[in-house]
Amino acid sequence: MNSILFYSPVIFQSLGFGNSAALYSSIITGSMLVVGALISMVTVDRLGRRFLFIEAGIQMIASMVVVAVILALKFGHGQELTKGVSTVLVVAICLFVVAYGWSWGPLGWLVPSELFPLEMRSAGQSVVVCVNLFWTAAVAQCFLAALCHLRWGVFVLFAALIVVMSIFVILLLPETKQVPIEEIWMLFDRHWYWKRIVRKDPKYQGNLHLQQQQQDMPPANAAGVKPSSDV
Repeated sequence: MNSILFYSPVIFQSLGFGNSAALYSSIITGSMLVVGALISMVTVDRLGRRFLFIEAGIQMIASMVVVAVILALKFGHGQELTKGVSTVLVVAICLFVVAYGWSWGPLGWLVPSELFPLEMRSAGQSVVVCVNLFWTAAVAQCFLAALCHLRWGVFVLFAALIVVMSIFVILLLPETKQVPIEEIWMLFDRHWYWKRIVRKDPKYQGNLHLQQQQQDMPPANAAGVKPSSDV
């Protein structure tokens, strides 16, 4: 996403747009990002995090495939791109940006803040910020070189990465919509995969909760019930 925003003027200018059109493209993509964030604010607690992730993943994959196919067929053959082809490219990139704006952009910060327990939230969020900024810088530094060597293939690479991200969400991300922070651990306790991992930890909140319930249960004879005897 940052590569698209950083280098959108360069991308559009290399596609045959003029200098002013390249500047306009940067304004358009920035506006689409804001629109996506506003849509996310309105719908995230209605539709859920997983829905926005999965829908946006499909939209982003389709957009990158369209861009890659058009560039593979039309770009680099010494011919100027027609207005129709250029319009399709702009629309595809804008659809990519707006999908990111309502999914991985804001939710990439929201969901980790919901999943971490209170006692380790600050440390967990620090790791999230560190990893996010590291890969932002790495992708930004490598994008131009990848674009020169892979050309249209770099967008296929992006689409493949989004496929992996979407599969991760479908299989491994629990839905945190309208779930209180104190009950987030129950999502992992019921999840088909994570429950096999978290229940092995003796300090896991679910195990501590079960131990507390067992301690609070009255003994069998506490209510004056006499044990049955054989007749």
